Amino acid sequence: MTSTVVYNGGLRTTLTHVKSGSSFETDAPVDNNGKGERFSPTDLLATSLATCMVTVMGIKARTMGFDLNDIKIEVVKIMKADPRRVGGIELRFYIPAVLRNTDEKTKSILKQTAETCPVMKSIHPDIDVNVNWGEWN
Repeated sequence: MTSTVVYNGGLRTTLTHVKSGSSFETDAPVDNNGKGERFSPTDLLATSLATCMVTVMGIKARTMGFDLNDIKIEVVKIMKADPRRVGGIELRFYIPAVLRNTDEKTKSILKQTAETCPVMKSIHPDIDVNVNWGEWN
């Protein structure tokens, strides 16, 4: 078992990772009857793409002998209606100064690794994903 989800009422849930015991709450978004005080399920979908991309990049960087500390990714989730769903995800990478002069071959390897991460491969093709590599464009 990976996790448990408990509905707490009030459109909130508590998610618990079974192995570690770490947990957090979700809330329905304001535009769907919630308070928007926590990640929504669709926020988690969009955010999981960013975390997956940077995690596999970190694994690859480690095998190449360096670290990717302090890369930041801004995530924008775009909702569509009828049916209500995530229609787009926009990611903007912020590369720390120490990594900005990375050679083109290494950048290409890291980008390819990110763009083929398991979450990216799991996203429905109807969801538009735009990645802005910031200083690595």
